[in-house]
Amino acid sequence: MSKLTWRVLESSYLVRAPWAVLRKDVCEMPNGHVVPEYYVLEYPNWANIVALTNDNQFILVKQYRHGAGKDFLEIPGGVIDEGETALEAAQREMLEETGYEFESLEEICELYPNPATSNNITTTFLARGGVKKREQSLDSQEEIEVLLASADEVKEILFSNGFGQSLHASALFYALKHLGLIS
Repeated sequence: MSKLTWRVLESSYLVRAPWAVLRKDVCEMPNGHVVPEYYVLEYPNWANIVALTNDNQFILVKQYRHGAGKDFLEIPGGVIDEGETALEAAQREMLEETGYEFESLEEICELYPNPATSNNITTTFLARGGVKKREQSLDSQEEIEVLLASADEVKEILFSNGFGQSLHASALFYALKHLGLIS
């Protein structure tokens, strides 16, 4: 435990719903100051995938995001289900959202979406050698358009702020660096 770690004195749940869990903590800081109301959103962990087809096209998805009220160009990904590893979730999400299977998946980064107010981690994989094996198998609340783009197109979109989802933009930077496509 770090010398900066807060001690939780009390916790209570204000909301417990499938996609919204809100916890209120009473915390004591190392200097003795008590924070009477600190709110934490509990989310499941996520897996995101920067995916390349067997001919090195990037697989992107476009979907509506109601919180922001607009469509976003993203990389595939989703929730890691209970009992599932991040790798298993990445493989499942890719097949469900895009219909692609891959020769290899390699973990390239772990990021906290917002560690000030949420508790989850996003694990990002680089998937290579993708081959379309079937049609999408989407959840009832998903409408996803699958798009293919070259590395140059992805860089152009990324550098012009075309990926509005911060975790996806970060993942693409990690992947492009890992692939030697940016320095």
